[in-house]
Formats: sequence, structure tokens, C-alpha cells
Amino acid sequence: MKVSGDWLTAAPTQAVCAMLETHGHKALLVGGCVRNALLGAPVNDIDISTDARPERVMDLAKAAGLNAIPTGIEHGTITVVADGIPHEITTFRHDVETDGRRAVVAFSDNVEDDARRRDFTMNALYATADGTVVDPLGGLKDLKARRLRFIDNAQDRIREDYLRILRYFRFHAYYGDPAEGMDPDALAASAANIDGLASLSRERVGSETLKLMGASDPAPAVAAMRQTGVLTAILPGTDDRALAPLVHLEEMVAVPIDPVRRLTALGGEGIAQALRLSKKTARHRDVLRNGLESSDTPGALGYRHGAEAATSILLLRAAVFEMPLMPEGLAAAQAGADAQFPIRPADLIDQFQGAALGKALKDLEARWIASDFSLSKSQLWDSLT
Repeated sequence: MKVSGDWLTAAPTQAVCAMLETHGHKALLVGGCVRNALLGAPVNDIDISTDARPERVMDLAKAAGLNAIPTGIEHGTITVVADGIPHEITTFRHDVETDGRRAVVAFSDNVEDDARRRDFTMNALYATADGTVVDPLGGLKDLKARRLRFIDNAQDRIREDYLRILRYFRFHAYYGDPAEGMDPDALAASAANIDGLASLSRERVGSETLKLMGASDPAPAVAAMRQTGVLTAILPGTDDRALAPLVHLEEMVAVPIDPVRRLTALGGEGIAQALRLSKKTARHRDVLRNGLESSDTPGALGYRHGAEAATSILLLRAAVFEMPLMPEGLAAAQAGADAQFPIRPADLIDQFQGAALGKALKDLEARWIASDFSLSKSQLWDSLT
């Protein structure tokens, strides 16, 4: 079997592979690029495995006139940039020691050693520069069946890096067959190693959680996380019951996926801290959560937060409170987003100053919003007298 695609035949990628192969080294595309190409999914990152040691890769890149960056040289990784395209090249490795967060590795000349230190069988697929698939561990069969399985023993793989618990649920949401369910060994191993999640940095947990929420339908995976105790371990106090209805409503109105909207549907306290969300992401979640809990009309939501956020809040209200999603509400949110308050501070400066000016503007704006934005400037002005 062969993989194909512009990502593979592109001159920069072929040049990087040739840089290794013409000097007697292996150059095997690996992981996500091979997996996604076989699934017909977009390829974003290009990873290459080789038997060349990292110092040798640096020398060969320099000789070929390519930019080599020692992004992880102690772990065998060099990023070689060709025509602006980064190629992450990593020497074949096997684990010497792991502690659940990081590993001590030794270099190898054997691709099977390299394959066995990976997480899932579908991620242990390689391809030569001409696209020929190299399958050391039988991952191709699992990929064709959309079956997500840990390599060898699930407990061992998880104990090498406890983040693999979260990666399992995330990868299943993207690549697994929901009709076939999840691998019982993987679920049992995840449940048995929940305590290891506490050793992970909140940034890593947050990144995985947001990636999971970006899947087309994360609800089955999140439900399995709840059933195994994983959801409570990383996000105490959350509840996933509104997630599946929310995803259904999103599909109904054809809105773009918003991981933060879905995260908000889970509820819970202290989520921004638990996941170490960026300030921007935390603010976005606060807007959605506050809007969900407010009594603002759809129009007011649109006016205060814009159409996109208002639509998200209305979707959340429908999912969380089991309310119908009314088309007129969505239309009102858009109308509110388009509305322009007709009064400006300069209009009132002759009558009000300081705090009194601010209060007058606020009162007039509240009346205007309550009128569904129908009061004109003259009508608002008359209401002052």
C-alpha cells in the first residue's frame, strides 16, 4: 500500500528525504502525516524518522544548504526547514526509563524499536519517500477499522506518559469508529491510572482538553471519560449531559465548532485555573458562562457581545436548560449585534457632567435595549424631560 498527496511529493519534502537517503540513511515519514493521508484527512505536520544520529542530521542539512534547528537534540529531534516548510526529523529511539511525564531514551538503528515506543498502533505507521507504507506493528489493519488501540500493553503505554489517557479519548473522538465503541483494555487501563493525571502540568491537560472539544463530536468520548472517572479527575464538578444536545444544535444551525463553547457546556468551577487557559480563552469562556446565566434577551446578548457570542450563548441555554432553540431568537441576536445606539456623550454634555453623564447614558441605553432598539434619538431625548 502507498500513501500519496501534495504534501509528500512536494519538492522540499523530497529534498529532505534525499538529504538522508543519498548518504545511506533511512528517511521514513511517520505518525500523523501517514495516518491522515491514509484516511484522506488534511496533513499539517511532517515528521520523519531516521537511523541517522541528530548530529549527523545537522551536518547533512548544513551541507545541503538547509536550515537545521536543534529543537530537541537531546531527545534526537532536529527541525530541518526547506523552502519555509519545517520537517521534524527524529532518530529512531527506544525508552530506557520513564516516569509518567518524560522519558530517558537511547538511539536505535531499528524502526521496530521506534514504533514500540509510540502510543497507538495507528500512529506507528511509516512511509518511504515514494509513499510505500511500512507497518512494523500491524497498525494499518486497526486504522482501516478505525480501531484505536494502545501498542502492546495499555497499562505500560499509559505509565510511560499519563497524558496518553487524555490522548486516547481525544484520538478516539477524531479517528475512532463510535459505532464500535472503545477498546475495553484501554478504558480499564485509563481508569486504573487516573492518579497519574495529577502529575501532569495543567497546560498539557488544558491543551488536550481543548483539542478534544474541537472534534466534530466529542460527546461520546467525554461520556466515556465520565464513566471511567477521568473527567472528574481533571475537571471536578463538571457534567457532560448538555454536551451531546449542544453538538446536535450546532449541526442544526451550522455554526463553526468552538471548543470553548463546548467546554462551557460542562459547567464546573475553577476551570480556567484547572486547565491553565490563556487570558483570551478564559475571557471568552466567562462571556459565554455569564451570558448563559443572565436574563439578557437575545437582542441584548447580540448588542453586548456580538452575533457570534450571542449565538453561542443561545445554543448553550437551549442545551443546558433543555429549551427549544427559536429561529427568531437567533435573528434577534443578529439584529442586536447590528444595532447602533443613537445617543453619544456629546449629545448630553450640556446637561450632564461626570458620573451623572455616565448614569444618563446607561439609563438611556437600557431603555433603548428594552424597546428592542426601536426608540429613536428624539424619543430617547424626550424621555429625559
